[in-house]
Amino acid sequence: MQDLNHEKNWIEKWNELDEHRQNITLFREIMSEGDDVAAEFNDEVARLKEKVEDLEFKNMLDEPDDRRDTIVTINPGAGGTESQDWAEMIYRMYVRWAEKSGFDANVLEYQHGDVAGIKSATIEVKGNFAYGYLKAENGVHRLVRISPFDSNARRHTSFCSVFVTPMIDDEIEIDLNQDDIELQRFHSGGKGGQNVNKVETGVRLVWTGNLSDGRQERIVAECQQERSQLQNREKAMVMLKSKVYDLEKRIKEQAKNKLESTKMKNEWGSQIRSYVFHPYNMVKDHRTNHETSDVEGVMDGDLDAFIKAYLMSNV
Repeated sequence: MQDLNHEKNWIEKWNELDEHRQNITLFREIMSEGDDVAAEFNDEVARLKEKVEDLEFKNMLDEPDDRRDTIVTINPGAGGTESQDWAEMIYRMYVRWAEKSGFDANVLEYQHGDVAGIKSATIEVKGNFAYGYLKAENGVHRLVRISPFDSNARRHTSFCSVFVTPMIDDEIEIDLNQDDIELQRFHSGGKGGQNVNKVETGVRLVWTGNLSDGRQERIVAECQQERSQLQNREKAMVMLKSKVYDLEKRIKEQAKNKLESTKMKNEWGSQIRSYVFHPYNMVKDHRTNHETSDVEGVMDGDLDAFIKAYLMSNV
């Protein structure tokens, strides 16, 4: 059904393009008869061009996982309150982007910082091509600003890591040894009324095991969104398997192309983008050199230009 809906969506988009083409032909005939419809003609051409570019852009998202929902995990770097505040700003940026782009963003895990910001957060973004778009955001994000927490108003640099993984579904089977999974329970801070204060509804699953290349990994998945411990455990298990799947997928990609493997490792562990609030305003992506001075717009979720520049650079 997912494949069928995907194909139907392509047909609908193509029919929209053909409708614009027919309108342009009609306006051209009207203009040849002497009527002034130049404004309408130009508007129709602009709309056709915009939709063709959008369709070409989506056509680049042809990897098997690009159409999947995605999990976005946000962790502050070293630096205490300063970095935790930056992590919360990044969290808000992606929630706002999802809202503007027509995706559903659900908070799976959210840990408040000691003074401000967050210690960590995990968002589930649901919608067509959610992973395809957000995979461009995987990496370290760097902030330069005058710290609001520094009484001497000094300039600080903060870092925040963003991990983006595709959400697996029933099509993918991931078998994990239950003996390798540690279950931890805690009081949830999410919805559920007084129940969350009486019962340990939050669930944290910790898997320690070997991947297909023999490397041992420790992976943590946490969920406190649902009302019951059982629901949170089921959701956390999906998240855990999704993270293992993503690591295994990277191993296969590295085996196919060692050059691409090196490139991915560099992007995963280094800063991909800088956000400068002082002494000037600029957001710059170091992979594509795309930049803008509209810092406020970017922090409010205007990320499409950066995402498109990154995906276009990988064509």
